[in-house]
Amino acid sequence: MTRPTLRRRSWRRARPGRPAAGALWRAAIGATALAARSSPPVLAAVLLLALLSGALPIAAAWLTKLVLDRIVDHQPGTADLIGLALGLAGASLIVAVLPHPLRYLHAELGRRIARTAQDQLYRAVNDFTGLARFEDPRFLDRLQLAQQAGAGTPEQLVAGTANLLRGVAVVSGFLGSLVTISPTMAVAVSLGAVPVLLAELWLSRRRAETALQVSPYDRREFFYRNLLTSLQAAKEIRLFGIGDFLRDRMRTERTRSDRARRSMDRREALSQTLLGLLGAGIAGAGLIWVVQAAGAGRLTIGDVPMFVAALAAVQGGLAGLVTDVTTTHHNLLLFTHYQAVVNTGPDLPAPGRPVVAPPLRTGIELDDVWFRYDDDQPWVLRGVTLTVRHGEALALVGANGAGKSTLVKLLCRFYDPTRGAIRWDGVDLRDIPATELRRRIGATFQDYMHYDLTGAENIGLGDLSTLPERARIENAARLAGIHDTLRNLPHGYDTLLSRTFMSGEENDTVRVGMTLSGGQWQRLALARAFLRNRCDLLILDEPSAGLDPDAEAEIHDAMREHRAGRTTLLITHRLGAVRDADLIVVLRDGRVAETGRHADLLAADTHYARMFVRQASGYREPEPALPQATE
Repeated sequence: MTRPTLRRRSWRRARPGRPAAGALWRAAIGATALAARSSPPVLAAVLLLALLSGALPIAAAWLTKLVLDRIVDHQPGTADLIGLALGLAGASLIVAVLPHPLRYLHAELGRRIARTAQDQLYRAVNDFTGLARFEDPRFLDRLQLAQQAGAGTPEQLVAGTANLLRGVAVVSGFLGSLVTISPTMAVAVSLGAVPVLLAELWLSRRRAETALQVSPYDRREFFYRNLLTSLQAAKEIRLFGIGDFLRDRMRTERTRSDRARRSMDRREALSQTLLGLLGAGIAGAGLIWVVQAAGAGRLTIGDVPMFVAALAAVQGGLAGLVTDVTTTHHNLLLFTHYQAVVNTGPDLPAPGRPVVAPPLRTGIELDDVWFRYDDDQPWVLRGVTLTVRHGEALALVGANGAGKSTLVKLLCRFYDPTRGAIRWDGVDLRDIPATELRRRIGATFQDYMHYDLTGAENIGLGDLSTLPERARIENAARLAGIHDTLRNLPHGYDTLLSRTFMSGEENDTVRVGMTLSGGQWQRLALARAFLRNRCDLLILDEPSAGLDPDAEAEIHDAMREHRAGRTTLLITHRLGAVRDADLIVVLRDGRVAETGRHADLLAADTHYARMFVRQASGYREPEPALPQATE
């Protein structure tokens, strides 16, 4: 029976479009919860001070009106005037001082939210069981937007909310003041904000669409930029003279990105210019009216500055509210990408009834396993059936593209078979939690990692529980033949294996790191695999590809010692290394073409035999030509 799998093509078909209103509400709730969880006291203080900063200008305007009216009317009561003046001075003082603590609290809240958001995002990414999403460009585009949104959007949403509170307070207070002076002008100014709001909402959607459009350009530009500054790529770039080529590619991606952003900026400039003209026309009409009304005696002298302040504050406040609403809308659109990644769910189906993987006693069985990376791609494995018996060494050989590394990915459950099943002592791998399965597997991959960490850490990553146990790390290094190299570094195993970073900045003992050769890095990767000496299955994918003949022989002797009695899967093109394997499996075009021991396959004149003879012939001296007989 074919079991269901979660496929990554869903990301490719469901290109993110305009989110529904429900998605925006969920984004708003999620961002608010994130901010509240990050620092409730700081969040409360920001919102309270924002509300206060909105109320103070209203109080200052009314105090100014009362002072001017009393002076013009020659009213006695100096104490009242002094009290009003002191109140006005106090309000002005607080208005002048308040932005500074508010700015500090915004910055502190932003730092706390960004830390919480980053932790939540990468926890979700680490929970992906397999590799498929990391190979999907559309998901990577969305992940980049999620990283950007998670870093700043929640804090910007909080800032937008604080500004909205402040704006509502300012507009409400001054609009009430404007109504007492001229209800007609209050209505005109309010209606003038409607086209501004509609236009800004349209612009915010366009901004979000532009951000999604330019995300692939930005990622490719970042790729070329990193290549041009990468130590790993520097040799080939200079030897082949491809620096200008890569720089042109980088510039092309930047040009595409700039073109899309420029188009957006033009729309924004045109819309806001027209809206600015509308607002200026309403303000100009209001100023003409207030001058005429004051000249006719319908308004007091105090009403004039009050009207001017109220008109400017209401127009500015409404414009600010529109900006805050549309900015919040834009940030919510971006935050939907963050939530989509955080809430995306498993990439591989979780076991309905998880089974704890027992220690391997019988073996691993591949039963009619078919696999392809997507429905529109060719089959990589085509009905593979074989058994890796407990305690035996199975060698997997074949041409490039035969499916060897893909089979390893399935054994580690980075993917699930498209058809068929893989069983661990009779238990389907899909019924075993991936973390439990992987605790029982040690592996070194063909594309092993270089970590910019110390020598001890580079090995200890193979089993984090061993990091405090230097003896186990050193034993693994000895087995891989890298112990003496690490011991003789300037700081021994604690030497940083990188020239990209330095160590010791935190305690003013700055040390420049060192790099290893390709073969030494390969030994380090083997040590990382050997550290997992309590695992049931050891996978070695091209473990000696970058080693010289003596080192290769040394490593294979060490591997024979290490894998004794342990179930081992060895993948290599060096056929001399698989002669003592208990079983050799030859893959051709994703199928099992031949199986047997080395001697049996040679005797049967198989494809393996022909590969072995062809490879061995390169190490033999050609037979000398016989001298021609002369007459």
